[in-house]
Amino acid sequence: MRLARNVFPSRVWTPFVFGLVAIAVGWLVSILLPQTIVFLAISAVIATLTLLGLGIVTGTAGMIVLSQLTFAAVGAWIMSFFTMHEVPGGFYLYLVVAAVAAGVVGLLIGLPALRLRGVNLAVVTLGFAAAADMTLGKTQFPGAGQRVPRPEPFMDDRAFLFFTIIVLVVVAVIVFFLQNSRLGSSWRSVAFSERGTAAAGSNVRTAKLSAFAVSAAIAGISGALIAGQVGAPYASSFTTIQSLALYVLSIVAGTHLVEMALFGGILWVLIPELLKRWGIPQDWGFVVFGVLGIQALTTNSNLGQDIRNAIARRRRKTEEAKLVPFTDEQLAELGPVGVSESDKSVLEVEDVSVTFGSIKALQNVNLKVSEGEIVGLIGPNGAGKSTLVDTVSGFLPSHEGTVRLSGENINKLAPNQRATAGLRRTFQQDRVPPTLSVGDYIEFVAQGASTRDEIREALEFFGCPSPRTRIRNVDVGTRRIIEVTAHLLAKPKLLVLDEPAAGLSHEEHIAFGQRLQRVPERFGTAILIIEHDLDLVRTVCQRVTVLDFGELLAEGGVAEVLDNPEVAKAYMGETELL
Repeated sequence: MRLARNVFPSRVWTPFVFGLVAIAVGWLVSILLPQTIVFLAISAVIATLTLLGLGIVTGTAGMIVLSQLTFAAVGAWIMSFFTMHEVPGGFYLYLVVAAVAAGVVGLLIGLPALRLRGVNLAVVTLGFAAAADMTLGKTQFPGAGQRVPRPEPFMDDRAFLFFTIIVLVVVAVIVFFLQNSRLGSSWRSVAFSERGTAAAGSNVRTAKLSAFAVSAAIAGISGALIAGQVGAPYASSFTTIQSLALYVLSIVAGTHLVEMALFGGILWVLIPELLKRWGIPQDWGFVVFGVLGIQALTTNSNLGQDIRNAIARRRRKTEEAKLVPFTDEQLAELGPVGVSESDKSVLEVEDVSVTFGSIKALQNVNLKVSEGEIVGLIGPNGAGKSTLVDTVSGFLPSHEGTVRLSGENINKLAPNQRATAGLRRTFQQDRVPPTLSVGDYIEFVAQGASTRDEIREALEFFGCPSPRTRIRNVDVGTRRIIEVTAHLLAKPKLLVLDEPAAGLSHEEHIAFGQRLQRVPERFGTAILIIEHDLDLVRTVCQRVTVLDFGELLAEGGVAEVLDNPEVAKAYMGETELL
């Protein structure tokens, strides 16, 4: 089920209309531009294409890649090789093969991204770019000196400019739909939090590798077009320093936004050309890009997003949760809170122990949550609550003991596999990607498990902002409510809530607790809640488990456990829990 298009109305045809308009404008540009700048315009369009691909892996997926022109060189190499050997199919087929070949190379180079981040990943991609640069410098392209023929009927510069614009528009439309798909949401999510991505049931490996592959494939297309533009590609068109400059320009312009990729492509051609006209060596263009990059990185901003924010400033406002306690009339209409009497377990934790060196974080902990039940997990700081939650959700696989979900041993399942199997969790820290809208995030997390009406009812029930609201425009407390709602809409068997009420006001605490009480009967989901707010624990939980120094201290009914003097002493350092 494609949730976004059914639940949150959008005009699917809009990008196609813009694409047709862009092609029409491109045709006018190709026939009206002075002949002296047509070749530069081709370069700007190809640079836009390259930056558009780079924006996926850098701006959207948040990985540092310094080898984009190396992927473009793969596309140019394919074009030259196929031309030299007169492979049947012609330019159009070569273009497709160039994209596929570059995508495969990008997939291989993306493998280190599964373990490396930040500067370490940048060094790997930079090393790849430098090695490829030296290799091309020594060997050159296949059939050096042999001209790569342009496709019919785009032989002359003006016609080829129009052809590159058509290719750019087609790729831009594809990128638009990818960015707004679940795959695109996974790219944004993995850039913000890999843990949050896995907890939503999405494969982090797939998200990273797909971003690399798509980005490299687009670069491969641009490299093939360069071969068609210049006739015979040269290694000097794909140097390491140019890849570095492209990365900086991508950061400066914010080329994860389609329109800003065009802006970046124009800058890529305009700045060196202006320097040339002013009698300044064009290599100084790299210095200009470097200065702009320093400004962007030090201010944590980019021109593209700054421009969008400036346009939307009058309309943008912070939205808070509209979460208020139920009235007496509403409570009467809802009826009494159901209490689970089921003995069928959803979660079973048996003799789980976790050791970090000489420190025993957990020692033979046992825990059970039954269907329709809300169980509290409490304890003082350092008691092992977070360790237990990480163990249950798969983020800490090195442990002794057994974790079962609905009777099935899930010890060997990865976090995203446990989420897909029906075990979801939220986090103490904010893991909701601010670059998504509420609707996009709901789609990404819920994975199509709920209908349109179910989603609308859930959003209203929890007082969430409208689906079109950007998450960056809501407060932290509201983000937590959105996170809980999204995971419930995935219809899991068990939802583990880690400090879900943090950031909420007192009134919102009461309202949130009233709604959590209704979750098992309304959503069919059992809850394990880790919470320091004992009022919330008393309100929503049917049973409580207490940890202290990694050991099970007490478990049972809420009143019984909280009245236990040993619990009071361990939890509060007092003899009574108020």
